Amino acid sequence: MAPGSAVPPPVTAVLDASQRWLPVRLGEVEDRLREAIDGWGGPLGEDAGATLAAGGKRLRPMLVLLCAGEAGGAEAVRAATAIELVHMATLVHDDVLDEAPLRRGLPTVAATSGRARALATGDLLLSRAFALLSEAGDARSVLLLADAAVALARGELAQRQDAFDLTITEQRYLDRCRLKTAALFECAVSLGHDDAELRRFGAEVGLAFQLLDDVLDVTGPPSRTGKARGTDLLDGTVTLPLIAAAERDPDLRQIDLPGLDAAGAEAVCDRIAATDALATVRARALELVADGKRALERTSFDAEQRRLLELVADGVVQRYS
Repeated sequence: MAPGSAVPPPVTAVLDASQRWLPVRLGEVEDRLREAIDGWGGPLGEDAGATLAAGGKRLRPMLVLLCAGEAGGAEAVRAATAIELVHMATLVHDDVLDEAPLRRGLPTVAATSGRARALATGDLLLSRAFALLSEAGDARSVLLLADAAVALARGELAQRQDAFDLTITEQRYLDRCRLKTAALFECAVSLGHDDAELRRFGAEVGLAFQLLDDVLDVTGPPSRTGKARGTDLLDGTVTLPLIAAAERDPDLRQIDLPGLDAAGAEAVCDRIAATDALATVRARALELVADGKRALERTSFDAEQRRLLELVADGVVQRYS
């Protein structure tokens, strides 16, 4: 994937504004990703290669590089590569748990190669991430990424415990998302630079990312999301759009969530969209991004570095608008 592809204009603007160094560094990350999975051969190598070839926005590596700055060099590229490998691993594992047929519009490893091979592929990607950091003796980064990986596992477990439960609260949902999604954004900025306010920026933007992703699951279309509309409903994941909509339309709490098929999920999506829940969730996400930007202003970064990070935050919002 060429840097700048499949990303919204504000993120492309980041690349344009840092032409002298960031696109080159992102290209180095792509090279390191290929090196990390190259040479394994056989089924695992094929499946890992297919996961890499599917591409992605590379937001987490970009955050590492931007927070490390132009002087970050090889250490930042290595950390950026490692966090993307962990992200890729979680996607492969998520697709196994969700029995998802598509990811980014392409068949998942679980769909093409089966559950066992997909689990092994995710494990390979995860192990390569930590091997990359440990080979360089980067103990701080290993600990940061390990803590984030634990948070991801806890978030996934919480999501599984909450499956098909229409009584979960907004706070429970937010706590789960902070573990499952925001923790890796927070880790990304911390890998680049150690600062408490910067960690808050990463966490708030990461949480906004998840809220808006959940809105997009309701609105679609599949040509944009790369998956069926209402996928969260079909795998029993109760998200904030449904929680907020049920406050306005209490009958939504009576739906037979385990019994939904694709057509039923689309119908529930239509009912959610018929309330003002989606606008409420979008507004909440915008508040989170604004809070993150305010935290960014309290960091030691200069105006240019803050501007680039703000563009990434704007890109998260525009991607889902």
